[in-house]
Amino acid sequence: MDEQALLGLNPNADSDFRQRALAYFEQLKISPDAWQVCAEALAQRTYSDDHVKFFCFQVLEHQVKYKYSELTTVQQQLIRETLISWLQAQMLNPQPEKTFIRNKAAQVFALLFVTEYLTKWPKFFFDILSVVDLNPRGVDLYLRILMAIDSELVDRDVVHTSEEARRNTLIKDTMREQCIPNLVESWYQILQNYQYTNSEVTCQCLEVVGAYVSWIDLSLIANDRFINMLLGHMSIEVLREEACDCLFEVVNKGMDPVDKMKLVESLCQVLQSAGFFSIDQEEDVDFLARFSKLVNGMGQSLIVSWSKLIKNGDIKNAQEALQAIETKVALMLQLLIHEDDDISSNIIGFCYDYLHILKQLTVLSDQQKANVEAIMLAVMKKLTYDEEYNFENEGEDEAMFVEYRKQLKLLLDRLAQVSPELLLASVRRVFSSTLQNWQTTRFMEVEVAIRLLYMLAEALPVSHGAHFSGDVSKASALQDMMRTLVTSGVSSYQHTSVTLEFFETVVRYEKFFTVEPQHIPCVLMAFLDHRGLRHSSAKVRSRTAYLFSRFVKSLNKQMNPFIEDILNRIQDLLELSPPENGHQSLLSSDDQLFIYETAGVLIVNSEYPAERKQALMRNLLTPLMEKFKILLEKLMLAQDEERQASLADCLNHAVGFASRTSKAFSNKQTVKQCGCSEVYLDCLQTFLPALSCPLQKDILRSGVRTFLHRMIICLEEEVLPFIPSASEHMLKDCEAKDLQEFIPLINQITAKFKIQVSPFLQQMFMPLLHAIFEVLLRPAEENDQSAALEKQMLRRSYFAFLQTVTGSGMSEVIANQGAENVERVLVTVIQGAVEYPDPIAQKTCFIILSKLVELWGGKDGPVGFADFVYKHIVPACFLAPLKQTFDLADAQTVLALSECAVTLKTIHLKRGPECVQYLQQEYLPSLQVAPEIIQVFFQRAKP
Repeated sequence: MDEQALLGLNPNADSDFRQRALAYFEQLKISPDAWQVCAEALAQRTYSDDHVKFFCFQVLEHQVKYKYSELTTVQQQLIRETLISWLQAQMLNPQPEKTFIRNKAAQVFALLFVTEYLTKWPKFFFDILSVVDLNPRGVDLYLRILMAIDSELVDRDVVHTSEEARRNTLIKDTMREQCIPNLVESWYQILQNYQYTNSEVTCQCLEVVGAYVSWIDLSLIANDRFINMLLGHMSIEVLREEACDCLFEVVNKGMDPVDKMKLVESLCQVLQSAGFFSIDQEEDVDFLARFSKLVNGMGQSLIVSWSKLIKNGDIKNAQEALQAIETKVALMLQLLIHEDDDISSNIIGFCYDYLHILKQLTVLSDQQKANVEAIMLAVMKKLTYDEEYNFENEGEDEAMFVEYRKQLKLLLDRLAQVSPELLLASVRRVFSSTLQNWQTTRFMEVEVAIRLLYMLAEALPVSHGAHFSGDVSKASALQDMMRTLVTSGVSSYQHTSVTLEFFETVVRYEKFFTVEPQHIPCVLMAFLDHRGLRHSSAKVRSRTAYLFSRFVKSLNKQMNPFIEDILNRIQDLLELSPPENGHQSLLSSDDQLFIYETAGVLIVNSEYPAERKQALMRNLLTPLMEKFKILLEKLMLAQDEERQASLADCLNHAVGFASRTSKAFSNKQTVKQCGCSEVYLDCLQTFLPALSCPLQKDILRSGVRTFLHRMIICLEEEVLPFIPSASEHMLKDCEAKDLQEFIPLINQITAKFKIQVSPFLQQMFMPLLHAIFEVLLRPAEENDQSAALEKQMLRRSYFAFLQTVTGSGMSEVIANQGAENVERVLVTVIQGAVEYPDPIAQKTCFIILSKLVELWGGKDGPVGFADFVYKHIVPACFLAPLKQTFDLADAQTVLALSECAVTLKTIHLKRGPECVQYLQQEYLPSLQVAPEIIQVFFQRAKP
C-alpha cells in the first residue's frame, strides 16, 4: 500500500496529505484487486494505526456493497475467511479495537450477511458464535454485528429498493425458521453470564433484544425466564435504563388484544409489587424518564387493545381493558406532574389517548371526572415557566420547553373536547384569583394565567373568532376575563413574558372590543407607550409592532375617533434613520414596515373625506420623499463603499415604507377614491431617479421595482407614463438576476393593460431580448453551477415573457419586429422546447408554440409560418420526447408532454388533412418509423 498516502488518514495530517489519502481511497475503490491488499492487511494485522485499519474496512465495505457480484467464488470465500480470521484475532488481542473500528467491522459483516445468508453462508451465525463463544470481546462484536444486521433489515430510516425490501423479508423469514431460537438462547446466556460482571455487554445485549423483539416470535422473549431476568435488571442501577427500554419494546409488539392485556397486566403487577410505582421514592430522573416511557407504552397498548375489542364487539374483555387502563391513571398523573419535563413529556401520549376514550363514553363516572380535573390541574401547573428560563438569550433548553408546551396545548385541546365547561371554569378560577393579586404574584404564574385565557380561543373553537356571541355562559365568562385583563393594570407588569402574553391575548380576542369598545383607548395607550412600542426590550417592541398592526386592522371601524391621535403619537417611530445620525431607533426597519402599514390602514379606512385622507397621506409620505432626495445626493458623492451600502440600504427602506402604506387600499377603497393618486405619483417621481444611480444598483433597482409592482396595482393606467423610462434604466448594465426580476414587472404590465401598452411593448421588445441574449451567450466556467442555474432561471423568465405576450392577445408585438427578428425568436422557442433539459421551460415553450399556431397557423397567417410549422414545430413535438433527458417519471416532464400533445392537436385543427398527409408520407418515414407503427399512431390519435 502507498505508505505516504496512508499518512493522510491521520486527522492531524495537513490538507495535502489528506487530499492524497482521499485520492488513494478512490483509486483503491476502482482497482479490481486492491481490496485483497486491504483484506490481507486486516487478516495479518499488518498495521497498528487505527485510521489505516478503518480505511481497510472502508475499502472492503465498498467492495461488498457495490462490486461483490463481480468477484469469483474463490475471491468471495477469501472475504469470508478474512473477516472470520480478523474476528478470531480479536479474541487474543491484548487491547480491544477502538469503538469506531468495531462498528465499521460490524457494518461489513452485516453487508456480507444480507448478500450471502440466503445462498452461500446459511451458517453465518453459527460460524460467528463458534468463534466468539462467551469471550467478552467476541460477544461485544457479535452484538454489534446483530445491531448492524437489524439496521440493514428493519431500520425505516434506510431507504430500500423494492427488490431489497423483498430480499430483507425473505431473510427475516429464513432467520425465524433456522436460527432465531438459537440467537435468543445466546442472548439469554450472555445476559445470565454478564449481568453482574460486565454492564456494557449486558446493556448491548438488552438493546439487541429490544431491537429484534419487533419482528421475532414474542413468546421467545415474553416468557417467565426472560421476563424475570429483565425485571431483575430493573433493580440493578447500571442496567435498569436499558432493561426499561427492552420491556418497552416487548410491550410495544403488535399482538392479540386479550394476550396484550394479560402481558401488560402481569408486568404491571410485578413492577408494582417491586415498588417501581412509588415515584416519589425515586431520585434518578434519567431512569424515571425511561420508566415513564415504559408506562406510556403499557397505557397506550391497553388503549389499543380496548379499541380493538370494542370494534370486535367483545364488551366483556373491553370492560376489563378499560378497568386495567383506569388503574394506571394515578401513576400516569404522578409522572405527568413530575417536575422534570422529560419524565412528564414521555407520558403525554397515554394521557392524550385516555382522554380520547373518555370523549367516546356517553357518561363519565365520578372517578373519571376527578381524573379529568386532575389532568387539567397538572397541565396548568406544567405550562408554567421555571426560574431558570432565559428570556433574553433562549437556547436549547428553552426551545425544548417551548416544544413541551406545544404538547401540553394538545392535551388542553383534548380536555376541552371531553369537558368544555370544566375547562372554562378551571381557567376562570385560576385567571381571576391570579389577576386579583397580580402585583404580588410571581411572573410565571401571571403569565400562565393569561396564557390559559389565550389558549381557550383554540381549545373552544368558534367560527370567525365569535367568542362573545352564541353560548351565553361561555361568552359571559370570556367577556368577564377579558374585561379583567384590560382593566386590572396587568399590562404594566415588569416582565417581558407577561407583557407579550397580554398583547397576544388582546389581539386574539379583538372581537371583545366590538362588544365593549370603551376599553379601546386604554389598550391603545398600552400599545403606544413604554408597555408596548416604547418598551425597554427590543423583542417586545418588535412583536408589539406586528400585533399593533393586526389590532388596528381588525378594529378599523372602531378606530375612527383615535386616528389623528395615534398618527401623532407614532410620528417619531416613522422616522427614517439615516446611517450618519448615530441615533439608535426604537424599531428595526422591518418593524417600521408594520407601523407604516398601520398608518396607511388608519388613513384609508377612516371616515374622513378624500381631501383629508390625501392631506394625511401626504403628511405621512412627504418626510420619506424629502429624506430620499437628500440621501440619494449623498450616495452619489459617497466614496467609501461601506457608507454607500448603508445609504443605499436606507434609501431602499424609504421606498419599502412608501410601498407598504399602499397595502391599505382595496377594491372598495381605491387610491383614486381616497384622493391619494397624486401623492403616490409624487413618490414615483421621487424614487425613479435612483434607477440611474451608478452605485449600489442591485439594492436600489430591487426597491424601486417592488414599488412599481405595487403602483401598477394601485394607480392602474396612471403609472403607464413612468414605465418606458424606468424600463430603459433597468435594462442598462444588466446581469442575469436583474433581468430575471425585471421580466415579471413587464409581464404584470402586459397582462394587466394588454392593448394599452402595445406601442411600448413593440418599442422595448427587441432591446429586452438583446439584453437577455447577451447575458445568455456570455461564456461561463464549465463547473460554475451558480452561473448555470442563473442562466436556466433567466431562460425560464424569457419564455414566461413570450407566453404572457402571446397569451394576452398581443402576438402583433412579435409579428411587427421584422421577419428576421421573428424567426430568431421562434427558433429560440424551438430550442427551449427540444434542446434544454428543463421541463418547466419546455412546457412554457409548447404553450407558446400552441398559441402561435392557433393565431397564425390558418390559411391567412403570416407568410412563411406554415413552412415553419412543418420544418420546426412538428419535429419539435417528436424530438423533445425522444431526448434521453425527457424523464417521464418526473411530474413536470409529464406536463411538458401534455402541452406537446396539445401543440400537435392544434396544428391538426388549423391545417387539417394536410398535416396528416405530411406526417404519414414525409416526416414520420424520415425518422425511419415503420408503416404499421405510423398506422397505430394515427389510430390512437383519433378523438
